[in-house]
Amino acid sequence: MARRLPSLALIGLAATLCRSAQAGYAINLAPPATPIAQQIYDLHTLVLWVCAAIFVVVFLPMFWSILRHRRSKGHLPAQFSGNTRLEIAWTAVPVLILVGMAWPAARTVVAMKDTSRPDLTIQVTGHQWKWEYAYLGEGVRFFSSLATPREQIYASRPKGADYLLEVDRPLVVPAGRKVRLVLTSADVIHAWWVPEFGVKQDAIPGFIRDSWFEVRRPGTYRGQCAELCGVGHGYMPVVVEALPPERFAAWLAEEKARLAAASRTAALDQSPTELVRRGEQVYKTHCVACHGADGAGVPGAFPALDGSPIVRGPRLDHLRRVFEGKPGTAMAAFGRQLDDLDIAAVVSYERNSWSNRAGDAVQPAEVAALRR
Repeated sequence: MARRLPSLALIGLAATLCRSAQAGYAINLAPPATPIAQQIYDLHTLVLWVCAAIFVVVFLPMFWSILRHRRSKGHLPAQFSGNTRLEIAWTAVPVLILVGMAWPAARTVVAMKDTSRPDLTIQVTGHQWKWEYAYLGEGVRFFSSLATPREQIYASRPKGADYLLEVDRPLVVPAGRKVRLVLTSADVIHAWWVPEFGVKQDAIPGFIRDSWFEVRRPGTYRGQCAELCGVGHGYMPVVVEALPPERFAAWLAEEKARLAAASRTAALDQSPTELVRRGEQVYKTHCVACHGADGAGVPGAFPALDGSPIVRGPRLDHLRRVFEGKPGTAMAAFGRQLDDLDIAAVVSYERNSWSNRAGDAVQPAEVAALRR
């Protein structure tokens, strides 16, 4: 008896570990947060139970017959001819089952595509590897980029609870209101996906696709790009913050005021020190993934900015490269992504960081001149 105790203890430990592992293992769909997600969830459950019923009615009797009437028990195969009624039945019954499943499925698909009468329309543009959100008719537009620290990605710090699912600026929407998304892409195919919304829509260059959702309750909802869109595919999360309607109205008013203040600031000449300070933050958000915190780049993939002839060369050439990008490479045209002040700031930072000592600064007015 004493010899069995260690074995029993190991079995008990293994059972405990298995239960702990299963506790965090989700095998169902995400909890629905929108009416469409609820319909998808209900449809999934319905089809699952239909499949379970088919298994019980068809396969269990078949397995029982195979075991009970096998040759080793002396059973001989029955001899019989066709049965018209039976053949009609086993044809009609599957047809009725398929029609019964097709009806709610078609109803759900039609509801998913009904983007009419929205309370708010947002244009979503996919970029490698960030999302651009523009609130149509409101004059509010911003980019949403991965906010997970690089130290966590390279395992020099413990990973956070929302590892690779956190952004610097979430998409903010009103709860209880119908939000229409108009999706496209500036480079390759992306896919905007939030499981709890029941929304997964491709963003295709040169095409406009749309979808919609209506969040039932305020909260933060997370998703990802669901299309393999390049080496940064895993670093392109989606975060949606649903606010009560009155709080959303206040947020929208604050955004408009902030953008108006930024526009007034960009019209003025900035001090070189302030430009470099602001440019460092812009660089960490938009440039560090490719060119590195030390400006060394990635050999064979992304060029170094430290000692670069472009960065150390004429100021206008450097500004144009950041503003227009470089066709045929991963260098995006930041003239579309950033405002005049941020472009001026990041160029000024690059020209006066690491071993680069240009000693000059780019003003927002110079960026505005490129837009004309």
